[in-house]
Amino acid sequence: MLSILAAGSIFFPGLFLLSKRFLKHAPGLKWSEKDAVIVSSRLVSSVQAIMASSAGYIIACSCEDIIEDQHWLTSSYILFAVPYFVYDIYAMFLCHWYKLQVKDHEEESEAKPMRSAISGYLRREFLMVLHHVVMVTVCFPVSVYKQQHTLLHKVNGALMLVTFFICRVLLFPYLYYAYGRYASIPFYMVPLSVPWQCNAGAALLMAPQVYWFSLICRGAFRLFTRASRHKAAPSSKDSEPKTSLLPPANGYSPRETDSH
Repeated sequence: MLSILAAGSIFFPGLFLLSKRFLKHAPGLKWSEKDAVIVSSRLVSSVQAIMASSAGYIIACSCEDIIEDQHWLTSSYILFAVPYFVYDIYAMFLCHWYKLQVKDHEEESEAKPMRSAISGYLRREFLMVLHHVVMVTVCFPVSVYKQQHTLLHKVNGALMLVTFFICRVLLFPYLYYAYGRYASIPFYMVPLSVPWQCNAGAALLMAPQVYWFSLICRGAFRLFTRASRHKAAPSSKDSEPKTSLLPPANGYSPRETDSH
């Protein structure tokens, strides 16, 4: 685990520093510090996005049951990516700092002190910083230390269920409701009043959200029913099934299921 964390701690900041140095000193480029920092931070973010998407694709293709099966790449990439979220908070601040210096120079005003720059950065990027902090302090421990049956994991799952339903599923009915109020027509008349392209686009966008929400509900149902079964019938160590210590060739291993 420590070796994967160390690799991520070297990879993401190292890629940023190498990119910045290349843009500043490569013949024919000679970019300014500000431009080199901004472009390098975006490069690292793009690389992380590609790697995370590739890992997700491999995991989804390798697992037969995306709710129950586990893939070794899941915990490994989470460990590798944790340093990125710490690094990115600093990289975003650097971009904010240099943009602030350019703005102050154009306005011919005095450069703002560091404390003022930090407070302005936190106000402007509060949600992004909060996202990064939660990824490191909450999602990382829950994902790596197998706390599926703890109260923290259940609360996190319930919050994800509610927020996904509100922000992803109810978004489209709300758009129709808002348009109905704007046009002063009943809610049920909105689909008949807008162009068919709008209805088709909303249906195409909403369909995967409903599908993903059904998967989340399925996983939540299995989590809580499994927890209730464990409380009702304590298991015996002697009756636990023997599992192989070697991972399967395709990388995933199904979780243990209750025997009847």
